[in-house]
Amino acid sequence: MSQLEMTRDLELTVNRTIAAPREKVFNAWLSPQMLAKFMRGCDGMEVPKVHTDPVKGGRFSILMAVDGKEIPHAGTYLEIDPYSRLAFTWESPHSLDDSVVTIDLRAIDGGATEITLRQVKFASEDARSAHESGWTRILAELSAALT
Repeated sequence: MSQLEMTRDLELTVNRTIAAPREKVFNAWLSPQMLAKFMRGCDGMEVPKVHTDPVKGGRFSILMAVDGKEIPHAGTYLEIDPYSRLAFTWESPHSLDDSVVTIDLRAIDGGATEITLRQVKFASEDARSAHESGWTRILAELSAALT
């Protein structure tokens, strides 16, 4: 297997339970105002601009900034299944162009939501590791923004 084939097979999964109803968690992923609050993958990160067109085939863009450096992220919504699943391409300087993020939401007892975020296709092990850390932080920020 070539190095390119190996990196294209890399994937990650991050899980978290959030003390908020599934509808609220789902809607946060489509709201520019909410995305600006929680799409912060590291300390000191700012999210100055967010745009969404939350329909299948619609595009989103998220401009993250850290230490004065802007990091553009964008993608296309592939699947929007209200309150249970979102899937979108993930375009960033640190991802392969055909990287896809899938978010599955499951209601659990007490009005909380179990979120499972999966991303596939990375340029390297280091890129996957950095994204895993970033998504873990983003889910913590989401939890804080909703509770």
